[in-house]
Amino acid sequence: MTIRHFLDLSDAGTAAITAMLADAKARKAARATLPKGAPDPDRPLEGRTLAMIFEKNSTRTRVSFDMAMRQLGGTTLILDAGTTQLGRGETVADTARVLSRMVDAIMIRTDDHAKIVEMARHATVPVINGLTDASHPCQIMADMQTVIERRGSLAGSKWAWLGDGNNVLHSIVEAGSLMGFEVVAACPEGYDPDVDVIGAATNRGGKVRLTRDAAEAAAGADIVVTDTWISMGQKHAEAKLAAMMPYQVTAELMAKAKPNATFLHCLPAHRGEEVVDAVIDGPQSAIWDEAENRLHAQKSVLLWCFGKL
Repeated sequence: MTIRHFLDLSDAGTAAITAMLADAKARKAARATLPKGAPDPDRPLEGRTLAMIFEKNSTRTRVSFDMAMRQLGGTTLILDAGTTQLGRGETVADTARVLSRMVDAIMIRTDDHAKIVEMARHATVPVINGLTDASHPCQIMADMQTVIERRGSLAGSKWAWLGDGNNVLHSIVEAGSLMGFEVVAACPEGYDPDVDVIGAATNRGGKVRLTRDAAEAAAGADIVVTDTWISMGQKHAEAKLAAMMPYQVTAELMAKAKPNATFLHCLPAHRGEEVVDAVIDGPQSAIWDEAENRLHAQKSVLLWCFGKL
């Protein structure tokens, strides 16, 4: 039987992503009156255990996957790299082999995308990307769920990205090429997204455009999205902040998007840097729905990995 890893959105593909988003919507609605700690009535992952490896700090990824497994009837083990042998020189391959003998799936949040590829190569259980320096597919599953809740569909929408050409943008570009929405990314010179990511999306028929002009990207957008400019572990903050300031999401910039445009941010936010309070706390902001949907989207990713979808 083929192991279903979820390292990037293209590992699943359009049909599977569609099924996951539909399942996430249905499960969210079905448990609206349940306590958050209560399991879903069907408990589809009862008896299953997910190992969660954190080499980078986390709030939403940690809580959403932990609660996702609990609601699906399963359990979790939280492993911080600093307190495991992985943090003391054991190879990723050996860690993957050992964990595969003891748990049913592995989620890893790490810096180097090569680590998760290596983990998947040697694991005999599903491996899920909780974040790497190259992509953040679980976040974008939640983003897409939020957009569907707000506007009914993804197809034909325009997403404007403002700021750094980072891992989150990479996954948005990939999602757009799979799910039929346009991405216009405004990034300062020297901070463009990976050309291979753009090329792969274009080859799939995706509509992707890069610009240096924030107003041009925002014009007529259905979705306006940004992320922190200074990620965990990054240096040279002063120069980067100066380059990024023209891409700050302000009320004036939001006014260039459609009147009913939605603002997204994966959090944590650096208020006053990439976005101002008036936007992130304003009526167009969907950040709290987006954060909650990490839980519901993660549940469906887990079910897909276990062959339940």
